[in-house]
Amino acid sequence: MAATVVNSQQPPPDKDHAAIAAQPRPATGSRSGASRAAGDRAVADRAVGGRATAAARAAGARGNATKGDAVKGSAVKGEVASTGGAGSSGGSGRRSEAARLAVLNATDDLLVEVGFEGLTIEGIAAAAGVAKQTIYRWWKSKVDILFDNLVLDAATGLAWPAENPADPGDLRAYIHRFADFLGAAPAGKVLQALLGHAQLDARTAELLHDGFLDALRARDVEHTRACLGGSADEHASDEAAVLLDALLAPLYHRALVLRRPLDPAFVDALLDQHLPGLHLPG
Repeated sequence: MAATVVNSQQPPPDKDHAAIAAQPRPATGSRSGASRAAGDRAVADRAVGGRATAAARAAGARGNATKGDAVKGSAVKGEVASTGGAGSSGGSGRRSEAARLAVLNATDDLLVEVGFEGLTIEGIAAAAGVAKQTIYRWWKSKVDILFDNLVLDAATGLAWPAENPADPGDLRAYIHRFADFLGAAPAGKVLQALLGHAQLDARTAELLHDGFLDALRARDVEHTRACLGGSADEHASDEAAVLLDALLAPLYHRALVLRRPLDPAFVDALLDQHLPGLHLPG
């Protein structure tokens, strides 16, 4: 499929998204003028070209916090191996990394301000204080920038409350976390934008499903099965998939179609229908 071209400038060849996910990224948080919060970032499952990969980040306190050093590992096994980032190799590397982080933060900020249609490479470059050619060193289009932000932000935003979920309480807590991510977090706005654009653009749909959604669903089905105490057979996995769809579909519908808030009361009512008699403490 033809790559996106802005102002007749041909972007560079496709990047390896697994490699991109392992590089340092800016931290996410409130998109107001306040400083972005820094904190440890967790590992998220990810599939690229049919292979499962994972990425995580650790952010340091730096005034306006940036997405911290990423690490690659196994989200399922909880194994993490640290890697060196581009910012660790000399002055030019640090300057280059600073520009890349500025682009990532600017893209998230502008998406919230102007929406997907109003988001342009020119606008991102101006907000980040870099040249368009600098952006094209790492990404082909605004879709690719948003996608990389989504993958890494979901490492924390869509992490399960327990590393090895084992009871319905873990499932209930995760659905609340998913609702917060989709309905309120800046990264949720990125997911909404990419889901909408994927309905019109085949490349975006393929990137989103192959690189993020398929791996996310596989992980969530497995954890849901474990929360229900089911065996590892196909029947138990099918039951878990049906329940997961019943819980997540109303969240997507309310956020994307009705444009209504995913408030805790709504989520609790939904959960009570499917997981009656179980409430989280507090």
